[in-house]
Amino acid sequence: MIKTARILLIFTVLFAVSMSIAQTDSTVVKAVDSVEILQNNFQKKLADLEKQRLIDSLRKADLQQQISALKSDDATKRTELQQKLNTLNVQEDALLNQKKEQIASLRKSTKGYPVLGFFNDTLFLVHTKLGSFSAGERADAISRRVKKLPDNAGFTTDSLQIIESETTFDVVYREKTIISISQNDALWADTSQFELAKTYQTKIGDAVTSYNAETNIWNILARIGLALLVLVVIWFLIKYISKFFRWTAKKIEDQEGKRLKGIKIKDYTLFDAKREVSAVLLINKVVKWFAIVASIYIALPTLFKIFPWTRNFADTLFGYVLNPVKSILSSIWNYLPNLIAIIVIVIVFRYVLKGIKFLRDEIANGNLKINGFFPDWAGPTFQIVRVLVYAFMIVSIWNYIPGSDSPVFQGISVFLGFLFTFGSAGSLSNIIAGLVLTYMRLFKIGDRVKIGEVFGDVIEKSSLVTRVRTPKNEIISIPNSTVMSSHTINYSSDAPEKGLIIHTTVTIGYDIPWKKMHAALIEAAKRTNLVMEAPEPFVLQTSLEDFYVAYQINAYIQEANKQATIYSNLHQNIQDVCNEQGIEILSPHYRAARDGNMSTIPENYLPKDYKAPSFNVKRQKE
Repeated sequence: MIKTARILLIFTVLFAVSMSIAQTDSTVVKAVDSVEILQNNFQKKLADLEKQRLIDSLRKADLQQQISALKSDDATKRTELQQKLNTLNVQEDALLNQKKEQIASLRKSTKGYPVLGFFNDTLFLVHTKLGSFSAGERADAISRRVKKLPDNAGFTTDSLQIIESETTFDVVYREKTIISISQNDALWADTSQFELAKTYQTKIGDAVTSYNAETNIWNILARIGLALLVLVVIWFLIKYISKFFRWTAKKIEDQEGKRLKGIKIKDYTLFDAKREVSAVLLINKVVKWFAIVASIYIALPTLFKIFPWTRNFADTLFGYVLNPVKSILSSIWNYLPNLIAIIVIVIVFRYVLKGIKFLRDEIANGNLKINGFFPDWAGPTFQIVRVLVYAFMIVSIWNYIPGSDSPVFQGISVFLGFLFTFGSAGSLSNIIAGLVLTYMRLFKIGDRVKIGEVFGDVIEKSSLVTRVRTPKNEIISIPNSTVMSSHTINYSSDAPEKGLIIHTTVTIGYDIPWKKMHAALIEAAKRTNLVMEAPEPFVLQTSLEDFYVAYQINAYIQEANKQATIYSNLHQNIQDVCNEQGIEILSPHYRAARDGNMSTIPENYLPKDYKAPSFNVKRQKE
């Protein structure tokens, strides 16, 4: 009840303020007309035509006097004067047509100046000047004269009279001219001067009569009563709206855990029951206040329409909602042809992309073969073509987008392009490197590679980075630009067909025959799982060192991703076979002890009587 009383109090204050504003004397603010220059030029042209018409009128009057003064037997002179008079009539008709053309060209672009009635309503518009008065000054003067008419007791519509003067028709009340209608006014209204004067006479008389009726004391009291009734209805309406939404809030709270059990998206709980109830209560509150505000908004124009002084306020309030809605609907209707064009363009390009996608799938699956074009190129090439198709589609529909030709829209487009160009320089280099890597076919997903110092399996190839999983299950991301600048070893590219050669080196002393060692290493390789039987393993003697021989066992494998396991098994088998054949896996080293040996100094440096000392052997008996 307290909230309802507060709302009603605010409503009453707003209404009282509006009434006080409406009953004050209003002043007309002169707006700057966007076509004022055109009007001035038009008025100058009309003034020139009017001067010429007056000159022709004087000449016509003079000719008519001369014709009247002629004697009946002077036919030749009469004919000559009559021809001149006919010429002036033709010129007058031509001037009148020029005026009509000038007015017709300006009628659509000029809105005119309103003559305001008693309740700020527009009685009619004034478009032309008269004498030294501009169109705006004429409208203000006519408005003041009309508003003084109710001050005259016993005013009736019949008391307004139409009097013809030399060049105008005047609407007069008790010898006071209310408005003068010139030929230009009639031409602007596309009627005669008398008909236009009669129309204005009726409008002014009806406006004064209506004002006298509206301002009658009994009518005012009746309107006040009606306004109080509307306020009471609004009060009850707000009261029951609040009561209804309190009831709905209680019902919502009662549904917690029943119908309102929360909102889940798969395994994610977006709202539990309590949060969902709070959200629905918030929506209920928003709807309640929207209903209250809408009720007040609809009630205010109803109140304003009760009193004649505030009827314009009602139209204004409704205009705040209706005008934007009309503007939006009108814009949508006018935009429909462009929207249909955009839809057609999008549908056409969509089917073009479907056709290109079909070709991609056929090439990727190997059904369609193109010389020099590999199946793994189909996906990246489709992505490039799709970007180009979308770009061409955007260019095609650009002119159909509303506001696309405005400087603001173009400025934003240039600014975004500037940000994209300078903010993504590094990313662009990676994207270009990714495209180059795709068509170089250095590796594919699942290949065992070595990029620089990184060794592992390729698990992802994107436009920006390449991701590698190392044998220790580490994920390393390498920018594509770095991949391009590094050397890359691919262990998997030829392994399925030609095989990958794995190799390890064993050093054995010279006391083991090389044939025996070759046979032992080959046997160890053959025992290793995942080593190919053909081609057979082979041994290379890579070096003959001072104390041992280096034997390198080489074997073919197809599973490049299992090198670590294969190497480990190979080393185990080498140990087993060597142990079975009595071969010690060691690298012997020899050392000589110099006791009594010949000196290594060249002979020409030694004394002539030099003799090599003998070995000293000490023998100890027990």
